[in-house]
Amino acid sequence: MIRVLLVDDHAVVRVGFRLLLQASEEVSVVAEAESGETACQRYAEVEPDVVVLDLSMPGMGGLVALHRIRARDPRARILALSAYDDPMHARRALRQGALGFLSKRSAPEALLEAVRTVAAGRRYIDPSLAQELVVAELDGGADSPIERLSEREFEVFIRLARGTTVQRIAEDLKVSPSTVGTHLYNIKQKLGATNQSELTLFALRHGLIEA
Repeated sequence: MIRVLLVDDHAVVRVGFRLLLQASEEVSVVAEAESGETACQRYAEVEPDVVVLDLSMPGMGGLVALHRIRARDPRARILALSAYDDPMHARRALRQGALGFLSKRSAPEALLEAVRTVAAGRRYIDPSLAQELVVAELDGGADSPIERLSEREFEVFIRLARGTTVQRIAEDLKVSPSTVGTHLYNIKQKLGATNQSELTLFALRHGLIEA
């Protein structure tokens, strides 16, 4: 039996994933978490075989939670899920120690296949992204200025690029507006941008958001 910790801030999404996974006799969802903070706590409590972890969540965020779980247990097998199906999100998750990466846009049966693969200790990369990851590396995508952003800066950058206000980002991430403002300053410095519109154009050119 593959014991799974399911992490997503949307209850409806967790219900759907749980029903999908437990339709297989070889998978059991032993715990759920609605945030990165809770995910770290649940992981220590239940010691699952696989963590299915959404990358975009309020508070700590998926990438930071991924890093902390792996720091606590280097053997942790984590399947990262993301609504963003671009090579940069996948590369960041894999760099932080995720064993697999799956886009939420993938076919439902892909989730079960990914969980089985990760549980066996093998790497799983969304088939639609695997080739793009290779091409991005060959084209120098790994050398993009965006790679200089920390995980939290990257998360704030994506939200800013999508037009979200500093106040709303602060509320979503459960931090102060001044903290988001500091991240914004650092992001602009690292990317050579002067305003939020340039951040949006930057994200569009790198395929991180859709027009």
